[in-house]
Amino acid sequence: MSGGLTFDIAHLLAGGLVLVSFMMLYQDRLYSLLNMFALHSLVLTLSVAWQAYVQHAPHLYVTAAIALGFKAIIIPVALHRMIRRLGIHREIETVVGIGPTMFAGMGLVALSMVVMLRVTQAADPLAREDLAFALAVLLLGLLVMVTRRNAVSQIVGFMSLENGLVLAATGAKGMPLVVEISVAFSILIAFIVIGVFLFRIRERFDTVDVQALDDFKGKRRR
Repeated sequence: MSGGLTFDIAHLLAGGLVLVSFMMLYQDRLYSLLNMFALHSLVLTLSVAWQAYVQHAPHLYVTAAIALGFKAIIIPVALHRMIRRLGIHREIETVVGIGPTMFAGMGLVALSMVVMLRVTQAADPLAREDLAFALAVLLLGLLVMVTRRNAVSQIVGFMSLENGLVLAATGAKGMPLVVEISVAFSILIAFIVIGVFLFRIRERFDTVDVQALDDFKGKRRR
């Protein structure tokens, strides 16, 4: 396969991850956001699998399988069930409107491209552009976290941010298998802790809107 086509497919998949990150920013309902996260993880799976093929690194197929199993299937399904069980309000409250958030996202993507392409001039061309896309995904995930008040949507933003880290690690010629497995178990443990945390918030405040926590802290200080 020609080098040009190899680059094009890798950039298409990495760019697709950035596009789905924007789609996540646009969502205003929890179920739609979870579906977008599942798609985000599926695109990550394809990107990592392609990097495994290009780099002749079979251990990256394990990373792709972990992303597919945990992030594209298990976690979204579990969060869907958690939302139904907790009776969480399905609409997502945002700190700012969707329009300003999207413009901020475009600014972050532009910043990622400018910064990363300048500081990695000596790196492999495929790795340079994948790292730029990965930084954009990471910043967009952080933007999801800071512009949403619902705890579940902030969790999704955190996990999409972690998808950007995985893309960066695989684009930079992969990472050791033991690191991938430890990351997968860390994600699983974090998800269990987050589930317990959500149930406790719902039980105590009858909501998972983090604004309730801020109000409660303010009352206690008085």
